[in-house]
Amino acid sequence: MSEIAAIGFVGLGNMGMPIVKRLLAAGYQVTGFDVAPEARAALAAAGGRTVETLGEVVEGADALILMLPDSTVVGRVMSDPALRAGLRPGLLVVDMGSSEPVKTRALAADLDALGVGLVDAPVSGGVSGAVQGALTVMVGGGSEAVSRVTPVLEHLGRVRHAGPVGSGHAIKALNNLISATHLWITSEAMLAGQRFGLQPEVMLEIINGSSGRSGSSENKWPNFILPGTFDSGFGLRLMLKDMRTATDLAAQLGIPIELGDAAVNRWSEAAQALPPTADHTEVAKWLAEEREV
Repeated sequence: MSEIAAIGFVGLGNMGMPIVKRLLAAGYQVTGFDVAPEARAALAAAGGRTVETLGEVVEGADALILMLPDSTVVGRVMSDPALRAGLRPGLLVVDMGSSEPVKTRALAADLDALGVGLVDAPVSGGVSGAVQGALTVMVGGGSEAVSRVTPVLEHLGRVRHAGPVGSGHAIKALNNLISATHLWITSEAMLAGQRFGLQPEVMLEIINGSSGRSGSSENKWPNFILPGTFDSGFGLRLMLKDMRTATDLAAQLGIPIELGDAAVNRWSEAAQALPPTADHTEVAKWLAEEREV
C-alpha cells in the first residue's frame, strides 16, 4: 500500500480551494483543474500546480480528489477520454462531493475493473470548517483504501469510516436531510416566537440550553440569519439536491420518509422563488417574507 504524496484535484470552488490550501500546507504536491480560469489562478497563487486539461491532472498522481457538485458532473469528469487514458492501476479516486450512493457504487465497480480504487469522502462543516480543518469527513470504502487515504483526510478534520463504498455519500445525504428539516422548523418556531413578541436572541439562548437545540439554532441562526448576511457558503439548491438524494435512496430501499418528503416539497418552493445563487440559510428570510414577520 503506497503512501499518497502527489494529488490531482478537480473542483476548486468554495469548498475545494480551502481544502487544497490545507493539503499544500501539509506538504502534499497538488495539481489542480477547474473549468473557471480564476479558480486555477487562485490555486497557482496558493502554491499549487495548475493544468488546462483533465488528462494532465492525473499525471504522476497517487490520488485524484474530486470536489464536484453531484454524480452527473462526477460521471462527466470520470468519462473524459483524456482523464480515462491517464488512469492506471494503484491510483485512488476520492469523491468528496455529494454524489448519489448507488451511482457511487457503480462507478467504484467500473474503476475496479481498471485496477483503480474509489472511496467516497463527503464532508460536513461548511467553508469555515474547511478553512479551519474542522470538517467531519464521512468515508466509504474498503479498509485498505480507507487506511491509505486517512492520513491525507486527517489534515481536513475528523475522519469517520462510515462503511463500504457509497456509505459516506449515503450518510451525508441523510445528514443534510436532517439538517435542512432542522433549519426549516427552527425558522418557523423563531418566526412564531417573534410574532408573539419574544426577542430572537433570548429565544436562541434558551433553545440552545434546552432540548430543541441543533446546528440551526447554535450556528445558522446566530451567525448567518440574525445578522442578515445569509452567507454560510452552501447553496440552497445544493442542500435541496442532497435532500432529494436522501429521500430517493429511502424510496429505493422501501423506507418511507414522510417528513423528509414534506421538507423537500417546501424547500422546492423556496428554491423556485429565490435566485439560483441563494444561500441555503435564505429559506429563513423567505419564510419571514411569506409570513410578513
